[in-house]
Amino acid sequence: MSGLVLKLSPKERVLINGAVIENGDRRSKLSIVSPNANILRLKDAIHPEEAVTPVRRVCYAAQLVLTGDAAAEETRQHLLTRIEELSRILTDPDSRALLATATQALLQDQFYQCLKALRSLIPREDRLFAAAQK
Repeated sequence: MSGLVLKLSPKERVLINGAVIENGDRRSKLSIVSPNANILRLKDAIHPEEAVTPVRRVCYAAQLVLTGDAAAEETRQHLLTRIEELSRILTDPDSRALLATATQALLQDQFYQCLKALRSLIPREDRLFAAAQK
């Protein structure tokens, strides 16, 4: 994750390599220069009971690698398979671009970037489920 810059709000928490770090009372910026650091903004974390849709389940699996609860080697193939399944359903150009970004990040062991791309699909998925229930 070389060169990642995190901009943190007051009191925002972030998980970096298993350690929870809480920002102070002011906005701040952290530069992460160590490659392959596992980072997760806790405000973006998906809780297990929320992983009930296809996109959220894939996001949760990527998140488990970042929290250290799943091995990257074992999870990578699972994620690639799930992303391929999503690409058969989400066929619009924007979704395809996000899935391609997630796949490329995954192949480069950049799980944070993979999760970031996948999380961008959640609003689309929500709209599809809402439309299907009308």
